[in-house]
Formats: sequence, C-alpha cells, structure tokens
Amino acid sequence: MGGKLIVMSHATEIIGLYERHALAWDTERDRSLFERPWLDRFSELMPQRGSILDLGCGAGEPIARYFIEQGFRVTGVDASQAMIAKCQDRFPSQTWMVRDMRMLDLGFGFDGIIAWDSFFHLTQHDQRRMFSIFRRHARPNAPVMFTSGPGRGEAIGSYKGEPLFHASFDPDEYRALLHEHGFEVVLHVAEDPECGRHTVWLARGRAS
Repeated sequence: MGGKLIVMSHATEIIGLYERHALAWDTERDRSLFERPWLDRFSELMPQRGSILDLGCGAGEPIARYFIEQGFRVTGVDASQAMIAKCQDRFPSQTWMVRDMRMLDLGFGFDGIIAWDSFFHLTQHDQRRMFSIFRRHARPNAPVMFTSGPGRGEAIGSYKGEPLFHASFDPDEYRALLHEHGFEVVLHVAEDPECGRHTVWLARGRAS
C-alpha cells in the first residue's frame, strides 16, 4: 500500500517537474525529427492547412514547429506556464494555452489530435478518461496519435534527479478504448526501432 501511494505521489508531481526544468528540457530536447515518419503518416490523414490539437505540446519544438512549417494551424496545450511561454515567443501566430489536458473542454473540434510523449505520464485512470476528451475534440475522420508504453504497468524514470512517472495499458486495452470512443487503429508499432524505441498509436475517427 505504501509503495502504491509513493507511485501516485510521483504521478501528481509531473506538472511541477516540467515547470521546474522547462529550460533544461527545451535545451536538451532532440530536434533531429526522428519522429518525422509518424508525423507524416498523421499529416496524410488530415486536410491541407488543417487544425491540430497538440496535447502536452512542451516548448513547441520540434513537433509543433514541423506542423506549422507544413502549413497546419496548431493549438498547443500544456500545463506548464514556462513551456507555453516558450511557444508564444516562438510561434505568436498560433494558439497556446496553459491547461491540464485531463480537464480540457474547448467546445470545438480539430482535424487532428496528437499527444506525443505526454499522454503516457498520466495514470491509467486518467488515460482512460482521456479517450472521451479525444472524441470531444476530434472532427469526423480526424486522426489521433499518441505514444504509450509497450505493455500494461507503471514505471518510474528519472529527470534531473527527480522521479518521472509513466503508465500504460496493454495493446488490447488501448484498442478497445479507441474503438469504444469511435476510433479505429490505423497503425500501431511497439518500441519502433526507427523512432527511438517509441511505442506509437495512430488511429482515425469514424465518420459520424
């Protein structure tokens, strides 16, 4: 019981960790765009100059920048004020919001939704609730892409000497959650060797 409480405590500290280390994280973020094949697959499912909701956008580089340079309109959401301030400085013509993705309700939809290296910092309980948020903000046929762990469980990594929480479901659970909320899996690769060992999900909303 004590161990579980410690793990949950680490889960609640994610926002503060990224706020404290925003400058270091931004400086150290890999900008080689090893993610590009997945970003292109995602983009191919969207209309030209479509709108993207970037959940856990960080400081906007390199992923938001890539989409902006491809002509898409980006709305970035992050719970870290310091991260959003960086985005506003870099891309003032786009929309940036300090929000907790778990409570997001913008009242309108997007042509695509991405949660790259952000969604997996949520607890399993919060991840399950996110699928209704995906659905609420996705226009018909909109792609949704997120990264997860390769299997069910919780893991504590480390960043700047502080514990860094991750959680995931197993693949069948993710497939079921996507299907339940109106999405069909387009492509899923566990620990993709061509993408830094990321486990990636790309799904698409069913037309209304």
